Amino acid sequence: MARSKTSNAWLAEHFNDEFVKRARKEGYRSRAVYKLQEIDARDRLLKPGMTVVDLGAAPGAWSQYLVERVGRTGRVIALDILPMEELPGVEVLQGDFTEDATLKALLDALGGRPVDLVISDMSPNISGVDIADKARAMYLAELAVDFAAQVLKPGGVFLMKVFQGSGFSELYKGIQGKFTRVVSRKPKASRARSAEIYVLATGFHGGASGSSE
Repeated sequence: MARSKTSNAWLAEHFNDEFVKRARKEGYRSRAVYKLQEIDARDRLLKPGMTVVDLGAAPGAWSQYLVERVGRTGRVIALDILPMEELPGVEVLQGDFTEDATLKALLDALGGRPVDLVISDMSPNISGVDIADKARAMYLAELAVDFAAQVLKPGGVFLMKVFQGSGFSELYKGIQGKFTRVVSRKPKASRARSAEIYVLATGFHGGASGSSE
């Protein structure tokens, strides 16, 4: 079946993308790695020995980078609804994050040990119905916030992809109430036309209001 002009244009853009080319050359599974890499370089998220949970991990580029940064003394647990090829040093779980059984499996894997960093690059399956897609994305974001608040150690860090739109301000304020500092980031590898931004929250305390910039 012949491709549409739209799909041909997307493919042309994709394969000419500087970050796609870099990812292939450097052995990463997707261009998304450079979003995390830029935020880490700016905000110094990762250190050797950290325990990190990677939500929405497939195909695994963020987990690849995480393992490089936390080293052998660290721990990376990756979760996605899609299957993900094994990665040395990464504990891979497959399941739907909206289901209780998946959350239990993730908590069981942690074994009650506190987490230094929770990152979420989760996105819903796109239906094409804008209102429904944004509602699903917001629901996933809310679940990620709840999970982070459940497992992070005091002073822990949370990084999450969100899509600006209805409900964003309320979500942002809710995160501010649990962390000392909350900022937004738009990495160079995040396409300009995309409504996605990354919310970075540091100094988890789960209590009184924090600050933002």
